[in-house]
Amino acid sequence: MSSDRADIYARITNQIIAAIEAGAGEFVMPWHHEGTATARPINVASGKAYRGVNTLALWAAAQSSGYPDGLWGTYRQWQALGAQVRKGEKATTIVFWGQIGDNTDEEGEDAGDASERRRSFARGYSVFNCAQVDGYEPEPMVAPSEEERIAHADAFYSNLGINTVYGGNEAYYLPSADRVHVPVFGSFRDVASHYSVLLHEGLHATAAKHRLDRDLSGRFGSEAYAMEEIIAEAGAAMVLADLSISAHPRPDHAAYISGWLKVLRDDTSAIFTASSKAQAAVDWMHAQQPGNQVNAAVAA
Repeated sequence: MSSDRADIYARITNQIIAAIEAGAGEFVMPWHHEGTATARPINVASGKAYRGVNTLALWAAAQSSGYPDGLWGTYRQWQALGAQVRKGEKATTIVFWGQIGDNTDEEGEDAGDASERRRSFARGYSVFNCAQVDGYEPEPMVAPSEEERIAHADAFYSNLGINTVYGGNEAYYLPSADRVHVPVFGSFRDVASHYSVLLHEGLHATAAKHRLDRDLSGRFGSEAYAMEEIIAEAGAAMVLADLSISAHPRPDHAAYISGWLKVLRDDTSAIFTASSKAQAAVDWMHAQQPGNQVNAAVAA
């Protein structure tokens, strides 16, 4: 691994580790959000959502700094809009990948898997949140009603075609039967809790051989379970953001936090792999929807 790439890996991994550690006492993770129209980090120049590890890095930065809006851009992009980054503001590092020999400039697809990384090079970029600039006013966005969000979420999950049984007191994915089990809707304290659990288990189901064939045991061994949980958590949060539904802290995270931190500290590329796998699962879910539309990648 090149020294530049290793530095980028370490910087972004450390940002996410710091956010996990800061929220561990209340089980607040970097991927928790309020489900607003700006919950998914958006590039101010292109209007497109960030993807993969950049989503987690920007969520972590917004959590630690208390940014209420999800609009981000480079120094140049803010300047082009007539805005100015305030003196002394600290940038957030994100990463994009360019193919060897191309002319990629501030744009590219995140490449979290080793096979893709071998064909590409990493570029680190510094971005600033709209709360860090003067001379720019975000346009107000109207969030859909709860009824609209529920209907959309139900249709979204139904289109996945995942065999799901409602009932009982536990939520889990049973690989041997390729079946998701979740308690009935009324068992949850609110709408967000229900869909957070449902989509978390649905993310696990994307690992099935006939879907994405996700097997982490070869690389991560005994840590593969912790990695799969990060993938399910991060992926579910991405989908919830797309559906304008909150992703809230859950007390059962206490059982996983130490495992997550160990994986990330032992391997600075682990969060890149996890976020890439999560993004692939999210893309698969969107691909099952009528119209087969997947959010396009965006760079700095």
